[in-house]
Amino acid sequence: MWINLIKEFLQDMRKQKLRTTLTIMAITWGTFAVVALLSFGEGLGIKLLEGARGGGDQVMIFYSGQTSKPYEGLDIGRRVRFTEEDVALVRRSVPQVKHVSAQYGRSVGLRSEFGTTNTYMEGVDTGFDVMRSMITRSGGRFINNRDIEENRRVVYIGYEIARQLFPDSNPVGQQMFIDHNPFTVIGVMEEKMQMGMSNGPDSRRAIIPYTTYQQMYSQRYLGSILIRPHQPEYQEEVNARFRELMARKYKFHADDTQAIQVWDFIESERIFTQVNLGIKMFLSIVGLFTLLIAGVGVANIIYVVVKERTREIGVKKAIGARNAHIISQFVFESVFICLLGGLLGLSIAAGLIFGVKALPLDGDVATFLGNPVLAPDIMFMTTFILSIIGCVAGIFPAMKASKVDPVESLRYE
Repeated sequence: MWINLIKEFLQDMRKQKLRTTLTIMAITWGTFAVVALLSFGEGLGIKLLEGARGGGDQVMIFYSGQTSKPYEGLDIGRRVRFTEEDVALVRRSVPQVKHVSAQYGRSVGLRSEFGTTNTYMEGVDTGFDVMRSMITRSGGRFINNRDIEENRRVVYIGYEIARQLFPDSNPVGQQMFIDHNPFTVIGVMEEKMQMGMSNGPDSRRAIIPYTTYQQMYSQRYLGSILIRPHQPEYQEEVNARFRELMARKYKFHADDTQAIQVWDFIESERIFTQVNLGIKMFLSIVGLFTLLIAGVGVANIIYVVVKERTREIGVKKAIGARNAHIISQFVFESVFICLLGGLLGLSIAAGLIFGVKALPLDGDVATFLGNPVLAPDIMFMTTFILSIIGCVAGIFPAMKASKVDPVESLRYE
């Protein structure tokens, strides 16, 4: 049966070369557009998410501010300033917290035997690297508990600082000076994409234990407190609990958003995911309508084939062919045209995607658009849509063919 269907399809193609070719080209173009749009959109979404997480991964950064509401007779405009005791309070009182870190910061001068530079330095606790998506190069490490407990003069640096101060050597284990104080480099951060940042990119960071920072500069108040919940689902609960603790200690309304401000990467990621989903849906709809237009061409060809083969259909029915056979014949031809064009479009799109990924592209545009992803779900979805369109485009002409009266069809010229 299948061999006969294929033979009849090839015969119809020879009779309708131009129409069939144009229709296959339309299906090819529609498939190429769908796959290319979704693949570049998928790659863009992945890179945007990577860049967003480069600034903070499932972390909330709390900044102190000023009260904007009266509270128990106290005026507005009072400053709220975090201290190291607040970090300990959060550890004791909020079990949903996985990592919490104090964060001091200031601009400093850096010097090695190979060069000098200025940067923004931070004094932090363990777990800061996890919250800020800092991956350490092989052979180095981040700040650990002993560094904190013993106020060690150790420093973790970004890769740009490493290139500037140690251009031709491994910085780990070497000495450098921070504001004329000697420090030992313990680790260098791997390169990463970072979109959200404060006081410059992490690539130009110098990071030391917060206890060492406090010992050097005697700074009483923290710049901020970083918190990462055990699960993103705890975000609202942790946020509310932190505000409640600070409001009770510093005497302000817990819902005073100006007293404590937050940079919430969890919420930002949630919003970004929704926006990215909206973009994917839009691109999918554009591609779907492109394929539907091509499907109309498929239906037109099948209608022409049915009209030209009216006598043949009548003869088949006269000698006992069932309606199911007549319908399957034309539906098969319709689906075959769609899948053939889809295969060509998918191949061209795959060639384009792999070609773009192989090019040595540089710059911000290349970073976001030079990494398209041909995901299996994109190919499956496209194949499924093409099959549906082929069935729908062929079913109506096929139904018309199955209703042909054998006697009348023999009179058809």
